[in-house]
Amino acid sequence: MTDWLNVGKIVNTHGIRGEVRVISRTDFPETRYAPGSKLYIYDGAKEHKPVIVKTWRKHKQFDLLSFEGFDNVNEVEKYKDKLLKVKIDDLDDDMYEGEYYYHEIIGLSVYTDTGTYIGKVKEILSPGANDVWVVKSSEAKKEILLPYIDDVIKSVDLDEEKVVIHPMEGLLDE
Repeated sequence: MTDWLNVGKIVNTHGIRGEVRVISRTDFPETRYAPGSKLYIYDGAKEHKPVIVKTWRKHKQFDLLSFEGFDNVNEVEKYKDKLLKVKIDDLDDDMYEGEYYYHEIIGLSVYTDTGTYIGKVKEILSPGANDVWVVKSSEAKKEILLPYIDDVIKSVDLDEEKVVIHPMEGLLDE
């Protein structure tokens, strides 16, 4: 059985030349949507239709994609509200040190550099200059927001499923 990652959702068409408007869910859109990249359109059942990216560009808050062999709006209209996915096996392993896929980080246990357990990474936000890791606190019902910067995130060990942080002043205050 193949494992899949959701990388975006086709929310509409754009123009008449077969472009689709995508709300992106990928950590690396410049790689994932690069011309020649293979994606799969998921129809909600078991079908994953393979497509090859022909063009990609940013437009407002959307990613605009076109696929090889789809040259007008009528050919892509049926894919509105469908998900774009990739096979986990197809992911690029040539990442730089300190770069991770979101699915590798979500679920990791978070500890301070003094050994105190904080909670688990629940989700990752990408609001601007750096990602923010949302940690579900083990004690309180609140969430802790960790900026993904060197001053805070000291180490990530995927094998141990562990993140060590140095909390900035006020970060863990109630």
